[in-house]
Amino acid sequence: MAVIYYAGDSTVKFNKISTYPQTGISQALLLYLKDSVEMKSFAQNGRSTKSFIDEGLLALIENEIKKGDYLFIQFGHNDEKDDPARHTDPDTTFSENLIRFINAAKERGAWPVLITPIARRIFDENGVFRPGSHGAYPEAVMRTGRKAGVPVIDMTAITENYLASLGDLASKAYFMWPKDNTHLKPEGAVLMAGFLCDELQKLGSPYGDILENREEYPENAGLDVS
Repeated sequence: MAVIYYAGDSTVKFNKISTYPQTGISQALLLYLKDSVEMKSFAQNGRSTKSFIDEGLLALIENEIKKGDYLFIQFGHNDEKDDPARHTDPDTTFSENLIRFINAAKERGAWPVLITPIARRIFDENGVFRPGSHGAYPEAVMRTGRKAGVPVIDMTAITENYLASLGDLASKAYFMWPKDNTHLKPEGAVLMAGFLCDELQKLGSPYGDILENREEYPENAGLDVS
């Protein structure tokens, strides 16, 4: 059985009832996977590439991951914070840490994929979406992927474009608004996981091999939030 190991932060984390309705992408991704694929989400609230490594979470993945497994690597929200325990520089330490994740997978025969962070839901006083909430970090992920020769899924661009087209009012249904504009409700997590799976399918084998056949289902099935 192939296993997906998901490394990331609170936008990815597999939540429990204590934080409901907050839902992470790794949680919703289960809906899209074949029954033969297992999900092991190591994502935790507030983690950056630095704190994830420093706290031994990458080491836990390294102890388990094996040939034919997958390592999904999605960071940025907390690397950008002004906190010595978490901050990384997009031009140096952030990329260096991502390479450590990539090598952890490659050295064990697993398939790594880099994923840029989802956009924050930020609109101005006129209801116009404001892109760029993650600064230089998404481009650093893209650059690292090119350097390492591994696929990158640009969820920042995908979600920025979607939020801009959806608008201020409608987009509130997918996020933990009014509590915050970063974390997702179940509907938002399912939507974002669907975008992620669209891109995995485009990558072809072996990344598309883990997905359930969606052709028979209508687009955005089950995502009516009206």
